[in-house]
Amino acid sequence: MPRISAATVAEHRANQLRALLDAAGELVAEGGAEALTLAALARRVGLSRPSLYEYFRSKEDLVAAILSDELPDWARRLDRAVREAPNLPAKVEAYLRTQLQIVADGRHGAAVLLAAHALPASSREQIRAGHERLLAPLTDALREAGVSQPELRAALVHGTVEAAARRISPGQRDHNETVVAALLDQVLHGLGVD
Repeated sequence: MPRISAATVAEHRANQLRALLDAAGELVAEGGAEALTLAALARRVGLSRPSLYEYFRSKEDLVAAILSDELPDWARRLDRAVREAPNLPAKVEAYLRTQLQIVADGRHGAAVLLAAHALPASSREQIRAGHERLLAPLTDALREAGVSQPELRAALVHGTVEAAARRISPGQRDHNETVVAALLDQVLHGLGVD
């Protein structure tokens, strides 16, 4: 029987799950989505593969768990940033900056890389619901400002965030700020063509 490293079995399992999710995020941050395998994760945390299967039956289960773990924190960060901004342009800027800061952060960036992974239908639905929460702060800000079609517009803005996210390079602060500035200009002012 494995050694329990907490006061209760439930606490031990919760601690082990946290360690597994953290280690999985590190693997992706270091080597991309391809680096995340159950074998690599087992090695990273010092578990046997059969013990790892007690937590995740497949890579898809692991990916779904990582995304489910990251999305609530991501949503809270976006909500707080948008809520604290004083007016609509500042709220949009806060949303865009926070989204791209999250992408540039290796831990959350891992979730972004994994989001494209093929997942079972039940996991995709859970992730889709979490993703909708990411749009809620922007949608609410647009609605409160009287912008027409706030859900559609928030989705379109989010599409520009996804395009900008592909240009973000962790650790490249000046480059990333150039991307953020171009994104802000595009979303808030368009192309400037009359």
